[in-house]
Amino acid sequence: MITAIVLIKTSVDRIPEIAESIAALDSVSEVFSVTGTYDLIAMVRVKAHDDLADVIPGKISKIPGVEGTDTHVAFRTYSQHDLEAAFAIGLDN
Repeated sequence: MITAIVLIKTSVDRIPEIAESIAALDSVSEVFSVTGTYDLIAMVRVKAHDDLADVIPGKISKIPGVEGTDTHVAFRTYSQHDLEAAFAIGLDN
C-alpha cells in the first residue's frame, strides 16, 4: 500500500465543498482542513505508484476550486497504535 500526503491549496470560499468532494474519492481516506500555507491535507492510499497519477492530477486537481497540490509519498508509517503493539509483546498475563 502506497500512502501519499497531499497538501492542497483551494479557493478559500469553497473549502468545505472541496473537502467533501475530495473525501468522496475512493482512494482518499481522510481530508483535514488546516491552518497555514495550505487549506486542506488529504491522505491518499493506493496499491501502486502509478495509481497516484490517477488520483492526484487525475481527480483531486480537477475538482473545481483546487488551485494546487504538493504531494509527499510516505516511506514508512509509524503510529501510536503500532508502537503500543510492539511494546506490549509478551506482556499478556
